Amino acid sequence: MLDFIRDNPNATTKQDIARGLHVKGRERAVLREILKELEADGTLERTGKRAWSQADRPPSTGVVQFTHTDENGDLIGKALGDNGSFGPDIIYSGLSGKQKGEATEPGEGDRALCKITQVDGDWQARALTVLEKQLTNSLVGMYSQGPRGGKVTPANRKERREFLIQDADRNGAADGDLVVTTPKPQGRRQYGPNLGVIREVIGHISDPRSASLLAIHAHGIPVDFPEAALEQARNPKPAAAEREDLTKTPLITIDPHDARDHDDAVFAEQLDDGWRVIVAIADVAAFVTPDSPLDREALKRGNSTYFPDRVVPMLPFELSADECSLREGELRRCMAVEMIFDKSGSKRSHRFIRGMMKSAAKLSYEEAQAAIDGKPGGKAGDMLETVLKPLWGAYAALSKARDDRSPLDLDLPERRIVFSEDGEIEGIITKERLDAHRLIEEFMIQANVAAAETLEKQKSPLIYRVHDTPTDAKIAAFAEFLQTIDMKWNIGQRPQTENFNRLLGEIRDGDYDQMVTQMVLRTQAQAIYSEENLGHFGLNLIRYAHFTSPIRRYADLIVHRALIASLGLGPDGLSKDMSVRLEEMAQHISDTERRSMAAEREATDRYLAIFLADRVGSEFEGRITGVTGAGLFIALAGSGADGFVPISSISDDYWVHDDTAMQIYARGSGKTYGLGQIVRVKLKEVTPLQGGLLLEMLSDPMPAPEGRREARERHDTGRGRPPRRKTGPGKPTGKRPGKGKFNKKTLPKHKRKSRK
Repeated sequence: MLDFIRDNPNATTKQDIARGLHVKGRERAVLREILKELEADGTLERTGKRAWSQADRPPSTGVVQFTHTDENGDLIGKALGDNGSFGPDIIYSGLSGKQKGEATEPGEGDRALCKITQVDGDWQARALTVLEKQLTNSLVGMYSQGPRGGKVTPANRKERREFLIQDADRNGAADGDLVVTTPKPQGRRQYGPNLGVIREVIGHISDPRSASLLAIHAHGIPVDFPEAALEQARNPKPAAAEREDLTKTPLITIDPHDARDHDDAVFAEQLDDGWRVIVAIADVAAFVTPDSPLDREALKRGNSTYFPDRVVPMLPFELSADECSLREGELRRCMAVEMIFDKSGSKRSHRFIRGMMKSAAKLSYEEAQAAIDGKPGGKAGDMLETVLKPLWGAYAALSKARDDRSPLDLDLPERRIVFSEDGEIEGIITKERLDAHRLIEEFMIQANVAAAETLEKQKSPLIYRVHDTPTDAKIAAFAEFLQTIDMKWNIGQRPQTENFNRLLGEIRDGDYDQMVTQMVLRTQAQAIYSEENLGHFGLNLIRYAHFTSPIRRYADLIVHRALIASLGLGPDGLSKDMSVRLEEMAQHISDTERRSMAAEREATDRYLAIFLADRVGSEFEGRITGVTGAGLFIALAGSGADGFVPISSISDDYWVHDDTAMQIYARGSGKTYGLGQIVRVKLKEVTPLQGGLLLEMLSDPMPAPEGRREARERHDTGRGRPPRRKTGPGKPTGKRPGKGKFNKKTLPKHKRKSRK
């Protein structure tokens, strides 16, 4: 593709490239993603609204603006020219002609004059001199007061900076305060510490809610709503629309016991030859009018963010917990889909309804499940025969169809942090997955599929929820990994969920169960939003959209509006102006979802570190969940907290990282520590501010697997981390370890989790 763009400078639109390279069908969506990512990493640049050209090469000596630290801990920048930054990403590789500590090194936001060279395909910069310090990027951290002044320690483990704070720049911050700090202009000053100015005090490290506060500010998640949006939520003016009366239908909500809002309700009844199912969703579109203050703020947020101790909502609670919450016994507007299934769970037909409803009951998952299991109580007991049993009957039929469809069957444990009334952590529990959870999940999936089918049939623009097929590179790596444990995978056939499930079934409860499950998860693409349909590989569905949670996801609100417009259900549907922006909006809400995921993960890590802070020196059982050249990531049993064992701390052997087998092995004995292995560790250090746990390995390594010696001889020797420019068994590449060319949207391997 790059050759085509270089050789055809006048034919560089996506359509030109597709025609020139004979790209057709679903491959066009892949082409679009590749173009986006090549633009993002600086390989390509736009020369028009829809045209691309190869970006300029950086000069041999020039100014580099350093912008961020990537997942490998590398400082990344771009060359600066007269018209701003240009060219590919450049990796900072050190000071030119100086040892570390002899001069100020550049950090995020700095500009430096650098020597720029290309090494094994990567552009690298060695700093000659720092020209300007910290042009951008505030730092969130903790202020501590010392005898010679104060300093701010970053809350982000990847952050390289630490600011010294002069008394005049403290702005009232006290020891232990959590603060937002910006750099103090330093001009050409080259030596000495970074100076900072405290801009905002956001809390104190002793506050039980500090972990989520840090994540909110570090990731820029909006908390306060503009007054105009709040006013709109307090005084809702729903659009007039013709509505069907569903008030006599006993729709019920089934949610977590502590749910504050209820945005979906369900009903089922048996027919002579199948089942009738209704899924009713709060009609958010009636209250959030397009391009209103409330709509603009909802789009900005993209989704609600769920921390262990709080929720940062997409919509104000005045709306999401009131008019758009399907409260028991209260009249509410809804968007509903009525679906007819045969006895085997195959859908015959469906239709969408804009209606009025009254929830017949508010039940928790546990209450509904207990009634079905023969322990009815309260409202659940009263509704057992007339409401709950038909729901479970319909679910049994849908389960048959689900099993035939064979979606990816990854049963991953979900943990929950339990807080006391005063916000202190009481413990960590593993959520039990009940049939009640599966019932609601399957009903919601069917409603989402119906929405996508209807909008496609109406030829309406929409945003899909897509989960692409694993790439050939990931499948090849997965097959190579399986070979290390004497298992096979046919890389010649198209990946199918059925094949993954068959493999998972074969190893379930065996020695390789967790190891293979983790590798299957890592082989998957990340689910995103897209205006082009790529299908949903994990659910094994041809088309899929999000319809069932418009309170907390803007994607669902777009789908509601598209249904309203295409089916003529009211005046508040998707506008033409919004229709032409779907590509941009899909990218934005995919980004906000990833932002929320990162913030939620960081807050959880900090809370777990706080919970374990008084257990330094204790021993734990854990499971290896990540293997890198720097060490091992361990998930501790019970809490699920992630800790790290540095490779330099593991015995006195000569350890080598085998990326293919996801192991480290001792050069002398061949013994290994590998992905999925259960080990015993000691908690050595806890840093609640960063959410870090430092562990010491107590367990002996596993014996050398038979047949691995010959393969391992291909690896370079070396204490701890292998040469950074090598990936896999002795194959030099131009890529950094763990960072595939077109895989920038994925999370770090040891932190990934599945999202539908």
